[in-house]
Amino acid sequence: MNMTDTLQKFLFENASVRGELVDVSETWRHVLARRDYPKAVKMVLGDMLAAAALLSANLKFNGVIVMQIHGDGPLRLLVVECDSELNMRATAKLAENAVIPDAATLEQLVNANGEGRFVITLDPKEKLPGQQAYQGIVPLDGESVAVVIENYMLRSEQLDTKLWLAADDNVARGLLLQKLPREGGIGAPGDDLSTWERTVMLASTLRREELLTTDVETLMRRLFWEETIRVFDPRHPQFLCSCTREKVGTMLKMLGQEEIDAALQDLGKLEVDCDFCGQHYEFDSVDCAQLFVGGSPEPLAAANPVKH
Repeated sequence: MNMTDTLQKFLFENASVRGELVDVSETWRHVLARRDYPKAVKMVLGDMLAAAALLSANLKFNGVIVMQIHGDGPLRLLVVECDSELNMRATAKLAENAVIPDAATLEQLVNANGEGRFVITLDPKEKLPGQQAYQGIVPLDGESVAVVIENYMLRSEQLDTKLWLAADDNVARGLLLQKLPREGGIGAPGDDLSTWERTVMLASTLRREELLTTDVETLMRRLFWEETIRVFDPRHPQFLCSCTREKVGTMLKMLGQEEIDAALQDLGKLEVDCDFCGQHYEFDSVDCAQLFVGGSPEPLAAANPVKH
């Protein structure tokens, strides 16, 4: 089994159409080693993991893309983060005592009452003074993660995007095709359209089972062997959690001294587990007192939602 995750970008010659294939199975196994999710949740979270890698590979900024689905069904929250180095982490939160059938659809999981939301946040690592993270929030529109993202990209970014995603207990893979805005170059606009329609038709022959069982190189050859494509150097996503004791301390400080003191009185010490990697942090009364001495620490980044 290939133990290195791979993201392969490619470009169709003489047409403004690009593609990417990704295998994030090793990263996915790291995510699953920390939490046992119901089968239906695994499929959705694994799809999101592959999709986040595909989208972040085209971002031209140094920072983090945070992809979230907020649900109103038995699945309350899905979060996947990917930075510009393709370091990734993911987590899901279920409603208390949720019973989730294996065959539950995305709508049943997160959009039971039509209140589901899809959120993409772009959080630059080094912000300019006054700069905020960019956030796009839309109603959940689509019967799969792939369709939800396709609709988002068309409405918010005006980009024709097609995604094919698949995940199970061991594997998470995806394919992205995108029709780019023409900015001069070779060929006529008609070439773009015909190439776009042809490549989407070829990719649409890809079945979930084939995506789960075939490596990136073989898939690219099998799908586009008749096309002239330019292939870029592969990149390698990996699991990496960015939680630190300092960030958890900052989060506790944001709760305020009064609330912290009350919690210490009840509990004796505060214990925090990272939702993404399971790292355990403990703060006793001395640790907590230190939080409120001296200057203010940096505010907790939106991309590190560690809950206590």
